[in-house]
Amino acid sequence: MMQIDRLIRAIEEKGNPTALGLDTRLEYLPPSCVREHPGQPASAVRDFNFALLDALKDIVPSVKVQAAYYELMGLAGLACMTDTLTEARRLGYVVILDAKRGDIGATASAYSGAYLAPDARTSVDFMTVNPYLGSDGMRPFIDDCRKTGRGIFALVKTSNPSSGEFQDLMTEGGVPLFARVGDKVSEWGEALIGEEGYSSVGAVVGATYPEQGAMLRGRMPHTFFLVPGYGAQGASAGELAGCFGRDGRGALINASRSLICAHKKAGTDDFVSAAREEALRMREDIRRALHRN
Repeated sequence: MMQIDRLIRAIEEKGNPTALGLDTRLEYLPPSCVREHPGQPASAVRDFNFALLDALKDIVPSVKVQAAYYELMGLAGLACMTDTLTEARRLGYVVILDAKRGDIGATASAYSGAYLAPDARTSVDFMTVNPYLGSDGMRPFIDDCRKTGRGIFALVKTSNPSSGEFQDLMTEGGVPLFARVGDKVSEWGEALIGEEGYSSVGAVVGATYPEQGAMLRGRMPHTFFLVPGYGAQGASAGELAGCFGRDGRGALINASRSLICAHKKAGTDDFVSAAREEALRMREDIRRALHRN
């Protein structure tokens, strides 16, 4: 099965187009978790991640693991990341590695080979990639997706405040650069459209730019969107509704700090209960927004 089809079916089974973003840093953990692993931050993060994965598996269909926060902890952090990815897959989540890899030639092949190739040592279902190096930088990732049924999400319009410095530059005909990149991502994905009508070559489209998201949805009808920016980054459910198609499909909303730091907002060490409550609230918030649209 193509993993894009599996992702769509998992979303529909749980009625929830969201991903648990495990952008886990030690300072996000409740003090009780840190005290249990003195001087071992990676072990504390691992236990925290495992508890959230187990607690949310009946609510949330997908997990996005941000590689940078694990690389920050050195070799122990990389081991924690691998363990987290493995546990998420064991529990049945659709697993996304947010690594934003991008290079050319043999280096791009190595990045893809690490996670997407048939013999990858650490397999994931999807990985984020940077397409701004052009077609030769993307080809190894696309080729491995074709071989394995796995997928990628290419950066098109990112959620950060300064994304427009380059991505919004106007090209010939008054079309912004991000839209040109979106067109190319659609082209790359044409041969990898699954049974559910979406391609294994997806796009990262930030919820913090709702007009641009709606524009891209119109230009990219067969491209599935990974949508960061909800919650802690300031985007509301209503603002991200334009990233979905008319059928309510086509996008996965990531929530990181709003879930993993829900206990801080609630003023409790019970991070599991706080995350579950926030995940349920988020699911209903998005359902209402999509119903209105």
